[in-house]
Amino acid sequence: MGPLLTVRFASLNAPYRRAARASRRLMRVSRHTRSLRTVAVLVGWSLVVLSAPSMAAEYIARPDNYLAILKRLAPGDTLWLAPGTYRHGLPIHRLKGTESAPIVISGIPGRDRPVFLARRGANTVSLVNAAHIVVRNLVLDGRHLIADGVKAEGHAEFAHHITLENLLIVNHGADQSIVGISTKCPAWGWVIRGNVILGAGTGFYLGNSDGRAPFVAGLIEHNVVRDTIGYNLQIKHQIERPPLPGMPTGDSQTIIRHNVFSKANNASAGPMARPNLLVGHWPPEGPGVNDRYLIYGNFFYDNPSGEPLFQGEGNVALYNNALVNPSGSAILIQPHRGLPREIHVFNNTVVARDAGITIRGVAPGHEPLVAGNAVFAGEPFRGLNGAGNLGLPYADAEQHLRAPFAAPPHLDVSPRGVGRVSSDTLPEGLPRFPGAATDYDGLPRDTGTLGAFAYRPEGRPLALRGGLERPSRRVGFPPLQGEGGGRQRFP
Repeated sequence: MGPLLTVRFASLNAPYRRAARASRRLMRVSRHTRSLRTVAVLVGWSLVVLSAPSMAAEYIARPDNYLAILKRLAPGDTLWLAPGTYRHGLPIHRLKGTESAPIVISGIPGRDRPVFLARRGANTVSLVNAAHIVVRNLVLDGRHLIADGVKAEGHAEFAHHITLENLLIVNHGADQSIVGISTKCPAWGWVIRGNVILGAGTGFYLGNSDGRAPFVAGLIEHNVVRDTIGYNLQIKHQIERPPLPGMPTGDSQTIIRHNVFSKANNASAGPMARPNLLVGHWPPEGPGVNDRYLIYGNFFYDNPSGEPLFQGEGNVALYNNALVNPSGSAILIQPHRGLPREIHVFNNTVVARDAGITIRGVAPGHEPLVAGNAVFAGEPFRGLNGAGNLGLPYADAEQHLRAPFAAPPHLDVSPRGVGRVSSDTLPEGLPRFPGAATDYDGLPRDTGTLGAFAYRPEGRPLALRGGLERPSRRVGFPPLQGEGGGRQRFP
């Protein structure tokens, strides 16, 4: 292999002159590299990144030299990782970008993604006191070892404004405690987007079991999490929020939208059984007391463990979701580590063999809003009378929905026709949370429509795949069929 290839831009003046110099430099370096194609790609990039911040640098690294480069990354720098097998992890320790100039670590677009192999005694992507970091386009292969895929380490003081995008995380299922993406220190401003986690012990575990590592103001969207032993996703409860520089002190929202959460296979049973998604309460007082989860446009499928698809407490808005559980129950609002408080459950489509929507133990002085849901279940409602919703037996779903008992990708819980899932008694004044005025896919709602879906003549099949691209041939990966999962968008 040739030497490290660096493209550095010193100013934003004379862009064409600088582009020409960068191109000539790249052509000189190309005589010492194996791949003229890589250099040609970089020449094109040199024209694109002229708008980058002053003094930002771009590097291409290989498995034999990336760790040395990683340590010296500065705000605005980009580290492009060439295809290959990386055996020494990705320690992102004490690296800090800025809001306007994050540090980016990425596989090269259009090339096979770099494959990071897990090691004994270390987590593969390790974050310690890191801020404004983007990690994207990687494969994390756990090799069935005792190691997490991505972890904000418990001894860190913080990890904030971290973006994880287009990661494929496989072979992290040696034990239920092994996690695809985990935070164990105070974390805020995270974006977790377009990732695929298959067969992990737990998909996401955000926060610590004692409530002392809050996950705040996060955005979790367009991910596929399948066949985990424990949770697809858990966000832990929070106690008093630590007064760290930059930690949000006003009212914040953590948004969970347009994801696929399935536990159709591999789930624990008995005492180790877990819901697909569980969200814990916010701090009981002080900063964060009014924070809220906005959970919408997600596809929840199957949980044979005896646990529900969703469980929550604290301040939760759950709307425009498709929840299908041929093995058990769907929505459970109840105390876990604290009490449910501000609860809004509306415009969901629920098909569940057992209980549809269960609400109990809400904090005194708080009246949950449950309206506009289309529920087909063995027992549609527990703990509420169901007024303002449609509640019918599980077996009746096929009369109103297109293919509610089919398996993905043929599953379709959209209405069979106009007016088949609607009501004249839908309450007015439902909350105007983001996306609440439209349906699961962002389509306009007809007046009186119940459930997550507007009627469409072609139906709306749901699958467990989204727009998942074919991964690198280096990683074993089961074939997936179909599209679905609520506006999934994968690169």
